[in-house]
Amino acid sequence: MNVSFEVLQQELARVLIKNGFSAERAAICSRIFAENSRDGVYSHGLSRFPTFIRQLKGGEIDPQAEPVCLLQQGVIEYWDGHRAPGMYAATIAMRRAIAIAQQQGMGAVSLRESNHWMRGGTYGLLAAEAGCIGICATNAIGSMPPWGSVQPRLGNNPLVFAFPRAGGPVVLDLAMSQYSYGKMNEYRMKGEQLPFDAGYDSEGRLTKDPSAIIDNKRPLPIGLWKGSALAMVLDILTAALSIGNPVSAISKTGKEGGVSQFFLAIDARHMDAAVLEEIITYTKGDEGDRVFYPGEQMMATRLQNMEQGIPVNPEIWQTVCGL
Repeated sequence: MNVSFEVLQQELARVLIKNGFSAERAAICSRIFAENSRDGVYSHGLSRFPTFIRQLKGGEIDPQAEPVCLLQQGVIEYWDGHRAPGMYAATIAMRRAIAIAQQQGMGAVSLRESNHWMRGGTYGLLAAEAGCIGICATNAIGSMPPWGSVQPRLGNNPLVFAFPRAGGPVVLDLAMSQYSYGKMNEYRMKGEQLPFDAGYDSEGRLTKDPSAIIDNKRPLPIGLWKGSALAMVLDILTAALSIGNPVSAISKTGKEGGVSQFFLAIDARHMDAAVLEEIITYTKGDEGDRVFYPGEQMMATRLQNMEQGIPVNPEIWQTVCGL
């Protein structure tokens, strides 16, 4: 089943307004959900929306909260999200980082007490579309063991890089596990195994079974011990800098709320576009190689879904329409 981008966004906005969002805030958040599905990130688009509404009704998210700047220091600002919808708070933060960068060459925002931002690439793309390099990160509830342990004491803390480019932005959006929980859940819902070993089962054996990995909270870090270390330092960057909640505090609540985030924008007016293209061309190699730059397949999916409609799960679509 496919629906148009416009119909998808309008339906999501209707539900958000019904649940206490202003029209302006509903437009921002519904667009992000719809864009995620449009770009093929289905795990953080329509599929995630019913969970978001449950969190909203459960009081984990304040639909009317407004992020506030607490301190300005040179090119960095420190903000408190006050548990506002994560997509809204993150949009405010990256827009502010961009504005500083356009004046000072670089701008950063450290944000505490935010909520799940859905697809991190959204905010990298926001920077790239404004002619900036975007770098951002968030922490999360503990869902991945540090290397050498079986206890999920690390957040699967995403890291995003985005670069403006005339032929389509370069966007790297990666979780610290081999597969994000959202992607693993997609495979589980389809009853399929993952293409590569992605975590451990209850016996400590490597497995491609998404259910075993999700149920045991034992995904495999990217780069093994290197990904484990990177997840930890991203927690330091986001939480210690913002004086916000680290993974340990988030995990104690059992709910993924009040997370800490970081947004950096760098004015890219002086970036050499020819060098960027040379890097892409050299990396892609011969025409027979199947090599894609980060974001290339996303743009292809976007074009296809805008032409043919966005694929949606019929049951989830009917659930959302009934909200």
